Amino acid sequence: MTTTATKSEQDNGDRLLAGDIRALRKARGLTLTEIALKLGRSVGWVSQVERGLSIPSLGDLRAFASLFDVPISLFFSHDVPVEQERGVVVRAGSRRSLGTSESGLVEELLSPDLGGSFEMLRSVFAPGAELKTEARRPTEEAGYVASGTFEIEIDGVWHRLGEGDSFRFEGKPFRWRNPGAEPAVVIWVVSPPVY
Repeated sequence: MTTTATKSEQDNGDRLLAGDIRALRKARGLTLTEIALKLGRSVGWVSQVERGLSIPSLGDLRAFASLFDVPISLFFSHDVPVEQERGVVVRAGSRRSLGTSESGLVEELLSPDLGGSFEMLRSVFAPGAELKTEARRPTEEAGYVASGTFEIEIDGVWHRLGEGDSFRFEGKPFRWRNPGAEPAVVIWVVSPPVY
């Protein structure tokens, strides 16, 4: 590979990283000033990171991940080998993983990036996994159970779903669990993006 091609790929990765950080900040309703204060950095530096003019160090990426409550792995694996597919297509072998098997939930980003008005995830819930503490986000969410048994509590009411079932809710408290002996796979759509 030529030096020019390598430089171009690095520039594309830097732009995608910058866009992800900006999308996360906006999804959380935070200003550049708030981010700078929380990170102990200048507003100018944060702005340059969001525009791809400054590249955050690994330590900075850890701080961003902690601040946004996302896994640091979200900021990596932007590799898209075919330029025409960048921002449009996500190949099965190139999805960004957003969880660990230890948590009982592994998610893969099906959307090409964090821009846009929604994100799509493939969520795999391990047998017996559950979200014990109620969550609530300022989002509209929908899901489709691709396989397994999945239970979701929305606004205090539990719903047992199986393969082919779907759900939707907006801004309501929710919890989930997989009561089955097999993994439950749910295609989950969230608007606006939260990762």
